[in-house]
Amino acid sequence: MATRTASKTPRPVYRCSECGWETGKWVGRCGECQAWGSVAEAAKPALRAEATPVTSRAVPIGQVAVEDAAFRSSGVGELDRVLGGGLVPGAAILLAGEPGVGKSTLLLEVAASTARTPQRVLYVTGEESASQVRLRADRTQGVHDELYLAAETDLGAVLTHIEQTRPTLLVVDSIQTIGAAGIEGVPGGVTQVKEVAAALIRVAKTRNITTVIVGHVTKDGSIAGPRVLEHLVDVVLHFEGDRNSRFRMVRAHKNRFGPVDEVGCFELGNAGILGVTDPTGLFVEQHHGTVPGTCVAVTLEGRRPLLAEVQALVSQATLDKPRRAVAGLDTSRVAMVLAVLEKHCGLQLPRQDVFVSTVGGARLHEPASDLALAAALVSSYVTQAPPAATVAIGEIGLAGELRRVRELPQRIAEAARLGFERAVVPCEPGRRPGRRTVDGLEVIEAPTVMSALHALGFTKNG
Repeated sequence: MATRTASKTPRPVYRCSECGWETGKWVGRCGECQAWGSVAEAAKPALRAEATPVTSRAVPIGQVAVEDAAFRSSGVGELDRVLGGGLVPGAAILLAGEPGVGKSTLLLEVAASTARTPQRVLYVTGEESASQVRLRADRTQGVHDELYLAAETDLGAVLTHIEQTRPTLLVVDSIQTIGAAGIEGVPGGVTQVKEVAAALIRVAKTRNITTVIVGHVTKDGSIAGPRVLEHLVDVVLHFEGDRNSRFRMVRAHKNRFGPVDEVGCFELGNAGILGVTDPTGLFVEQHHGTVPGTCVAVTLEGRRPLLAEVQALVSQATLDKPRRAVAGLDTSRVAMVLAVLEKHCGLQLPRQDVFVSTVGGARLHEPASDLALAAALVSSYVTQAPPAATVAIGEIGLAGELRRVRELPQRIAEAARLGFERAVVPCEPGRRPGRRTVDGLEVIEAPTVMSALHALGFTKNG
């Protein structure tokens, strides 16, 4: 009697494209990174890899030409600052930001500036019609014969446009609207975004085309789509800004060609977007005389020092539970500074409403603004204005001490350049508290927040 042998077929393996988590059955949500729609059947491994023809011969690294990767100005100085010098041929740049922040306006300005050099530019829009982009270009003086415009949502059509126009700069707005035929999922899905990005980057590298890709962001501010998208590109930029303010910032979160601690400042208006080389005036209010409840901080955005005014209002509470309202600063940081002032400076704040804000939509998350915040709070509490033309720089510790901040000489030099006369700063380790003059600016060193408030003219009795 013949025995029947059951042939064992290997069970399929499902793998998450985000983190690599594997499971024996398909699930809609990854059990490791909790990403939706990222689990798919993994391809069966090949038995062996065979040698294939090479695209280019390997040469000693000293013989590789660096001229092909030279920076080329984008035409927007503040963007060049963030990129480390400008656009690099063959580079893939991902620009992400919230809806309506001005991503398309900025890239249309870059495209128009590049076309004027003159170099050919292909602007692919998947979110707007060609006529809508033309209207914006008319408003921002961005119409040029070397700027080509295509409204496409199919990857194959986009690649055909690249073949026909052969651009130097390619702008894709946005990658979530481009779909690839034959790939599972809808445009904007994990699989589609990964395939479209890989195809565009492959063309950028082989044809030496600078490619700028616009990406959407999620509710928490992270870039929508697979995490591998950020690994594929060379540069990741985040475009930030408050809708109630015209001020915008571009930050580099990844840059293979330059630093990642630079910030570009822009002002969005009816005529387009303009670079702001000295944005301090946007964050400091011009008062007629000294005003209680205000103090100027010097914060660092990237490697650029910016002066920003902190305003505070302390008033008697009318409800059983005092109010705490914060705009432009870290709420937990404000609560900590209030606790230090109560514990170490004798302020009675449990029955006081406290309102804290910044001027011009500035966002101060750096601990170096703690001392300016404390000075503004005390100034409002005692109804006494701090000395005119004074800045306060320093991080406050829980024991009431002032801690050092990075790049203090650069901050002091910026305050002196803008005409300030006095700066209260932390005392350097090993140095006795005292006064010195730097570039015509009087620098007062204080070891504790109490001594700093005394240097600003505040006493325990008000």
